[in-house]
Amino acid sequence: MQSFRAVPWSSALITGASAGIGEALAEQLASRGVGRLVLVARRGDRLRALGEELLRRHGTEVEVLEADLCDPAARARVEQRLAEEAPDRAIELLVNNAGFGTAGDFVELPVDGEQREIDLNITAVVRLTRAVLPGMVARGRGAVMNVSSMATYQPTPRMATYGGTKAFVTLFSEALFEELRGTGVTVTCVLPGYVRTEFQSHLGTSEYEQAPSFVWMRPPDVARMAVTATAKGRALCIPGSMYQVAAALISPLPRSARRILIGKLSGLPAKLAALETAAAAGDPTPAGLVEADGVQGRELVAHVAGVDETDGARP
Repeated sequence: MQSFRAVPWSSALITGASAGIGEALAEQLASRGVGRLVLVARRGDRLRALGEELLRRHGTEVEVLEADLCDPAARARVEQRLAEEAPDRAIELLVNNAGFGTAGDFVELPVDGEQREIDLNITAVVRLTRAVLPGMVARGRGAVMNVSSMATYQPTPRMATYGGTKAFVTLFSEALFEELRGTGVTVTCVLPGYVRTEFQSHLGTSEYEQAPSFVWMRPPDVARMAVTATAKGRALCIPGSMYQVAAALISPLPRSARRILIGKLSGLPAKLAALETAAAAGDPTPAGLVEADGVQGRELVAHVAGVDETDGARP
């Protein structure tokens, strides 16, 4: 259920606002009283359609900035917009949501694609944040929301660059949170797990599109929790009880243990999805899908699904 609790900002700029979590964040902010939104993405037609919808439903004033944040010239235009100080132009909330991932063995992936990933997931975050912060600090109020990932908690084999960029975003955000303490400006890092967006279809492999149903969250739920946490000035937001528990269990492990564990479990979500589908169809457990500890995959699916149903993990 959507929350309509008012938030302390009158204006916000959202990157990657044309779909997925970014689109949901625009809807969430508009519904909670943010009167001016600047929407940034490459697909201007989608942004304009979203802007018309937000104006019709909430009376929100929407400005569209069509820009590829991997392109230095286009990115500079967004930086200039963030630096504007006129009362009717200043940005009180920056949402760094734009990002993408690549999947496969790093040694085989085109290096230009990896560089674009770094340009969007890291360089754009750093430059846009640097552009907006001086004005916020001078005014004594404002917030930055950086969308990272649960991938920040462990290495991500076959998504090495993606995991590395998200680890940067998380540590960068936490460092700024401490630097800005006492200024009236906060930085919140949001760490979603599996979310149903276009992200998976852009990876170029079906391996990461497949995961059991109980791990998936909806963009509106992630957006609602992210906005609430940012409005409260929290440093970190992990949407979903299931992922909060996972983070608490993973964090105390030594780094070497996390690395080995993730290497052993590589590809497990896709296997669990296959088992869940087979169970729903009444088929026997697919051959070969037996966990290292001897527990059959279908039993593992049933166990985890049962935990999800009892602890209210899916908001």
